[in-house]
Amino acid sequence: MPKLDLLTIVPKQGSSYPDPYSKPCVGRINYAFGNAGGLDQFGVSKVILPAPLAGEESWSSQRHRHSAEDEFVYVLSGECILVDDRGETILKTGDVCTHKANDGNAHHFKNVSSQDVILLVVGSRRPENDHCIYPDIDLDLPANGTSTRKFIRKDGSAYS
Repeated sequence: MPKLDLLTIVPKQGSSYPDPYSKPCVGRINYAFGNAGGLDQFGVSKVILPAPLAGEESWSSQRHRHSAEDEFVYVLSGECILVDDRGETILKTGDVCTHKANDGNAHHFKNVSSQDVILLVVGSRRPENDHCIYPDIDLDLPANGTSTRKFIRKDGSAYS
């Protein structure tokens, strides 16, 4: 594979969460390098969490855990807060954290600083087997044997 032309990678802003769960992630910008390079074993993304505006939040995602996907996060620049089942941990430029599949520890990242945070995120691609659990909200993303999954409520009902 030749060098990727970063100017041709169209960033995705926001998240695919149903309302109201998308709001804290509305400013998140994701550059899917793995998709652009045709990778199918793992994903690689540059994620930008912009400095939040007054009264707003800037999150990487809703707090979640995976049953079948490992994640690796490297802070390229800025300072953010890792929120997981152990509490809050400040991460700064050069810090790294990992999230092993099925470890039971839900996590996400928040930017509460006045500067953008840039993360390099690497993760397994096993959507057909992965159950993504959101312990804090009425949201679930179960495995269904395919690469296409849909968010549902914890009672199994669909979001419209």
